[in-house]
Amino acid sequence: MPTGIIINCISVVLGGLLGALCGHRLTADFKTKLNMVFGACAMSMGISSIVLMSNMPAVIFAAVIGTAAGLFIHFGEAIEKAASAAEHRVSSLLPSGRHEEKAVSAETFNQELITALVLFCASGTGIYGSIVSGMSGDHSILIAKSVLDLFTALIFGCSLGLIVSFIALPQLIIFLLLFFAGRFIYPLTTPEMINDFKAVGGILLLATGFRMIQVKIFPTADMIPAMVLVMPVSWFWSTVLMPLL
Repeated sequence: MPTGIIINCISVVLGGLLGALCGHRLTADFKTKLNMVFGACAMSMGISSIVLMSNMPAVIFAAVIGTAAGLFIHFGEAIEKAASAAEHRVSSLLPSGRHEEKAVSAETFNQELITALVLFCASGTGIYGSIVSGMSGDHSILIAKSVLDLFTALIFGCSLGLIVSFIALPQLIIFLLLFFAGRFIYPLTTPEMINDFKAVGGILLLATGFRMIQVKIFPTADMIPAMVLVMPVSWFWSTVLMPLL
C-alpha cells in the first residue's frame, strides 16, 4: 500500500486549496518571508543528502553531464510548456483559481510553477522515498516530505492559485511508477549507488531552495536527467575505475 505517496499527494492538494482560498488574507511580506524559510528548509534537506555521497567524482560527473543533457534536449522548456498547457486547461475550468493573476507576471508565474513542479514531483527526497517505500514499505521519508510540502503548497497556492493542487496528479503518477519499479530497481543497487543518488537529489534540492528564495534561478528542471545518470555512473566508478586507481 503506497501510504506515504497518498499522504504526500493529499498534503499538496490541501496546501494548494488553502493557499488559493485564503492566500488573499496573508500579507505579501508574510508570504515572502515564510517562503524564504521553506527555501532554507529545502536547502537543509539537500545538504543533509549531499553529505551522504560515497563517490564525489561520480556525483559531480552525473550532475554536470546530466544537466548538460537536459539543457541540450531542452528538457526544462518541455516541462514548462506542459505546465503552461496544464495551467491554461485548469484556468478554463476554474477561471477564478488564479486570484492574483494581475499581480503576478507571466514570467514570474512560469518560474514559480516550474519550481513547484520540480519540488513536488522530482525532488531527490520524493523519488528516493517512493523507491524505498515500494521496496521496504518504509514511508517515513515521504511522510517527512509531506509536512514541508503542505506548507510549501500553501505559499505557492497564494500566488499560483488552484493549479498547485493539480500538481498532485502528476506527482501521484510519477511516485506510483517509482513505487512499483522499486522492487526491480532496489535489488540492483549498492549502498554506494543509493548514497550517490541521494547526493544528486540533494544538489537538486539545494538548487530548488535557491530558486525559492530567488537568489539564483537554477535550471532545476534541466538537472533532473542527472538523477537518471548517477546510479550507472556510480556503479561504473566503484566497480571499474576505482580498482584501476
